[in-house]
Amino acid sequence: MLPTEHTDTFNAKILAISEDKIECFAREPFEEIARCSGVAVDIVMARIAAMLRAKTIRRVRQTLLATNLADGALVAWKVPEDRIDTAFDWMFQRDPFSGHVVLRSTDTISAGSEYKLWTTVKVPHGFSLQQHCELLAKKVGAERFRIMPAKGIFALGVGHVRRKTIEPGSKADTPAEMMPVRVVELGDLEWKVLLALKREFDPDEIRPTPWAPRAREAGVSLDEFYRAAEQFNARKIIGRFSTFLEHVKPSAGGVRVTRFNALFHWAVPPGREIEAGGEVGRHYILTHCYWREAGPEFKNVNIMAVAHGTDKQLLLDHKAAIDRHLRSSSIPIPYTNVFWGGRSEIKPSEISPQVYRDWLREMDSSKVDA
Repeated sequence: MLPTEHTDTFNAKILAISEDKIECFAREPFEEIARCSGVAVDIVMARIAAMLRAKTIRRVRQTLLATNLADGALVAWKVPEDRIDTAFDWMFQRDPFSGHVVLRSTDTISAGSEYKLWTTVKVPHGFSLQQHCELLAKKVGAERFRIMPAKGIFALGVGHVRRKTIEPGSKADTPAEMMPVRVVELGDLEWKVLLALKREFDPDEIRPTPWAPRAREAGVSLDEFYRAAEQFNARKIIGRFSTFLEHVKPSAGGVRVTRFNALFHWAVPPGREIEAGGEVGRHYILTHCYWREAGPEFKNVNIMAVAHGTDKQLLLDHKAAIDRHLRSSSIPIPYTNVFWGGRSEIKPSEISPQVYRDWLREMDSSKVDA
């Protein structure tokens, strides 16, 4: 029986690489994890498969920079208190285009604290994000919603295991560069390859040459599959090959990867978003950092970032260190806040235009609301 907790020495070495260090597309991703971690490839594959079966790892997949393939946004929802749980369930279970579904709260009543349901939403290019959210609002009984698309990305990569020992204020030597959000169009064959590429791995698929069955699924040769995936790299639509830990719920052995999920908010002067995002995004504790316009409901917050941890005060210490760094960089912070994550479910957002058309037909024919 192989150890399956993330705290096991071999597992921790593997996860420190496999969570978010395998950039872009790799023809042999498990060999790459082995090379970078110093753990033999047979052990890497056996341990990842065992952790996936035990649900310590919740998914293994090739990630995409889906903001370039679909119109996406973080959406905050104001839902009546007596409907919040059914709204959460509907978003998670019935909308394949909603990815992260999180209930959030603030420590005090503050700007936007009545917006307790937060989701990430993506719709394929050519469809309306506004209309999609209007449909969802009707289904779940939301009173209001705020759509906050990413205007720029400064940090993106989970890596919970390697972040456990990061000290407040730890940061890169230079500011983070902003990844712009751009539209990429794909042809029918490219969509077939991409959909096969992004599908989650089952434990039995953790093996050498893992892309061969995906090439057959897409109806192309393995060499054609490799060429298409490497062209996706060049077109900036491939993220990382990643193992995602179950970081919300305890493992089968009762061990938690994290306990707290903090969404940090900063309002910085208009025109200084790229500078401020670069200074925030260079901090190693952050799993995500974006330029988003939150509007007057949230006191015009425009920089948002996410950090996870097992100690709430330590996360606040990280936030305070970032605040001090911004001020030392002569970037004013007229307003800042923290929204804490509670109940949470996460799934990859669907981005296929055909799946979206099918879903719209299902919604049109359905008379059942939340």
